[in-house]
Amino acid sequence: MNLVQLRKQYHKDICNKIIRISKTDSGITYPNFADVSSDISRRISWELVKILGCTNNSQIIKGQTIGSLFESITRDYLERSFSLLNHIRPGNWIYSTHTSISEFEQYDHLSYLEEVIRKDKKLEAAFKGGYIITPDIVIARTPITDDDVNSKSTIVERDDKVADLTPLRQKNRPHQIKILHASISCKWTIRSDRVQNTRTEAINLIGNRKGPLPHIVAVTAEPTPNRLASLALGTGDLDCVYHFALYELLESIENIGAADSMDEIRMMIDGKRLRDISDLPFDLAI
Repeated sequence: MNLVQLRKQYHKDICNKIIRISKTDSGITYPNFADVSSDISRRISWELVKILGCTNNSQIIKGQTIGSLFESITRDYLERSFSLLNHIRPGNWIYSTHTSISEFEQYDHLSYLEEVIRKDKKLEAAFKGGYIITPDIVIARTPITDDDVNSKSTIVERDDKVADLTPLRQKNRPHQIKILHASISCKWTIRSDRVQNTRTEAINLIGNRKGPLPHIVAVTAEPTPNRLASLALGTGDLDCVYHFALYELLESIENIGAADSMDEIRMMIDGKRLRDISDLPFDLAI
């Protein structure tokens, strides 16, 4: 599959497994990623459903299940699409959901800190859960052998007194700890509490690392531009926000004639704060 086909399959999986049509007691119907209290959110969402070709499935799915499905479908898409770029960004990549950052090279010191704090009730009350996070999706790289390093020519010998500290060389890390390459927050929709959680996780990743900073991004299906802006605008924490169907979102906004919403979303795109899910594999290759 090429990138276009993978993107179509991604949307097909989301349509079939996640998107459902809900109905209020007063008879208002709306897709389950719309805010029922917002007319503009419902209108954009209905256009998105039509453009994506989703069926009007009304089977009920619990909110927690929706989040888990969105994470797993997005993880699978990223694994398949990023693999297409292996010639650009080679490596042995691992994709997982809900993995503690203390399992990775840049943050393994936090596991020791957690152990110390667990033994002290006062410290535990003050710091428990404040620094070790479990991102929705992580992409990690395993260290490489010297045979891989020397695959084209001899660059290092095992007993050379060079490059003895870098975590990329397998011989320097006997426990084979992985290197965190990307932390991806998946938010089916955006609400104020989810924005704060995402930003807090990002700041945590930035401030507690020992080593290179991983990519820190968010993926969402939120249809409303002003809510996208609450997460996308600003710099210093997230690299960028990626919409699961940005091209279709733009078409939806244009179809309903929402000029203000179009201006807002164009501002985020032009300001390099909002991109399509198909951009993410390439950005991960940087």
